Amino acid sequence: MTDAASQQNADAPDAEVIALAAKLFDAARAGDSDTLAAYVDAGAPADLTNDRGDTLLMLAAYHGHAATVTVLLERGADPDRANDRGQTPLAGAVFKGAEDVLTVLLDGGADPGAGTPSAVDTARMFGKDELVARFEAR
Repeated sequence: MTDAASQQNADAPDAEVIALAAKLFDAARAGDSDTLAAYVDAGAPADLTNDRGDTLLMLAAYHGHAATVTVLLERGADPDRANDRGQTPLAGAVFKGAEDVLTVLLDGGADPGAGTPSAVDTARMFGKDELVARFEAR
């Protein structure tokens, strides 16, 4: 094996690490707060991202799991971390109409003006005037 090939193999993610990451992303989508809490408490990054830049928090928020969003925020997840498309968890919650997730994210410090489109812009886009007013009052 050449030095370049050896280095490439050394830089390649381990199959077990990839499987664990997939498990954590599935847990976020499913709202499995206990699993996520255990792994993050054991050292998994609270802001772990997938190949599209979606964090565990983004996936939990988008799928409407307020309790899981709370667990991740309590463990240091960034409420304003945007994915590769510039979307934030708060904008995703606006899009999905997840009021309980919106409240948890706002209470956790999420900025309605962060991201592209922002949560404010998303609310305007979908005619959610009550959310626009709520965001602008912050």
